[in-house]
Amino acid sequence: MSPAKKKSAQKRPSKGQALEKAAPGSGDGRKADVECGFPVIGIGASAGGVEALTQFLKDLPARTGMSYVFIQHLAPGRESMLQEIISRATEIPVLTAGDGMTAEPDHFYVIPPGYDMGIFHGRLALFPVKDEKRRMPVDYFFRSLARDCGGRAIGIVLSGTGSDGTAGLLAIKGEGGITFAEDPDSAKFDGMPRSAINSGAVDMALPPPAIARELARIGSHPYVIEGRQAMLEEMISEDGMSKAFHLLRNATGVDFTYYKPSTIKRRIKRRMVLHRVERTEDYIKFLQSNPAEIEALFQDLLINVTSFFREPDSFAVLKEKVFPEIMKDRPPDAPVRIWVPACSTGEEAYSIAMTLFEFLGEKAGSTTVQIFATDVDEKALEKARSGKYQPNIEADVSPERLRRFFIRSNGDYQIGKETSKRSTKKGVMRNRITP
Repeated sequence: MSPAKKKSAQKRPSKGQALEKAAPGSGDGRKADVECGFPVIGIGASAGGVEALTQFLKDLPARTGMSYVFIQHLAPGRESMLQEIISRATEIPVLTAGDGMTAEPDHFYVIPPGYDMGIFHGRLALFPVKDEKRRMPVDYFFRSLARDCGGRAIGIVLSGTGSDGTAGLLAIKGEGGITFAEDPDSAKFDGMPRSAINSGAVDMALPPPAIARELARIGSHPYVIEGRQAMLEEMISEDGMSKAFHLLRNATGVDFTYYKPSTIKRRIKRRMVLHRVERTEDYIKFLQSNPAEIEALFQDLLINVTSFFREPDSFAVLKEKVFPEIMKDRPPDAPVRIWVPACSTGEEAYSIAMTLFEFLGEKAGSTTVQIFATDVDEKALEKARSGKYQPNIEADVSPERLRRFFIRSNGDYQIGKETSKRSTKKGVMRNRITP
């Protein structure tokens, strides 16, 4: 073991250590709080993950200018041998993460057992696990990474069971980062990568060695190199954007002309790095000859990243101020109608419905509630209409709400029939909700 590795092994967190808060981001399309000066790679795995990681490391160059953080599901209360195991597979210095440790290029950090981990202004932050049953450590770190590094965040989901990592990859993609999953055919356990792929969160699904080679290529692209992102953005001319808008409108019927220019440019840059393109004119030619890429760019621009009860303070205001005003002096037979524009995959609409029923209490059964939710993305609406969500919503929905408003269906959570009776039209999810 190198001196750097020996020194790092001593930096384990103590139980009584004060922990700096690193709040996980929502990945809601807002610009990240801090742009990292180099790419930070979050790697999440569960069962079979160490084997997949070893394959990944064999094809990963020792010097890429990137920082790596490995989040593995670990049994609480047991000493981890991850640092020693991973050190044998790579020349990259491997460290067990310590609270407040700065993530540095060409270093590999491993989560210690008994902690969740975030990243805040480039520093790793550790939090003692409070609820092992509801824990989603990969999602926790990926969401934090998305907010801290934006377009320089890269997420990888390797072998494992369950759905941890799916919501986190969606957050990274929503902030303009790049996402990978292990090809399910190569994964010892395909639950985690398959869940991520099925959600639409994954840019590339490859065997671990191929992911490593692709990362090495991405590391030299202007999109992730400090100081060259601005140069790449300047290369995206108004003429290039206009041509992209033209192709998008012809294919989808949606005109993005008045969409926020900085967001458009970030999304185009992201697509360029995925296709190994550095010049805007080459990407426009690629769009012209590849209808599937027009659809992919369309999906990127829509930023369908959401969650149940996102921004809890807003729902508290609904319950304490808005709903009382709506219901004041309301005739008993008058329906309550709510419109949720840009509803994405439905989490916000259902969150509003649950909040309203909680406010109504015993009056919920005698109050007619109609929630109309709309979105331009038909794929997102299909999921919203289904009302079916993965187990990782446990991180955002309380056990009480899960019991009251959902039923379990093949391991997932389904909005209960008694909660939602919906009829649908093309482009509109129309909910008739009764408690």
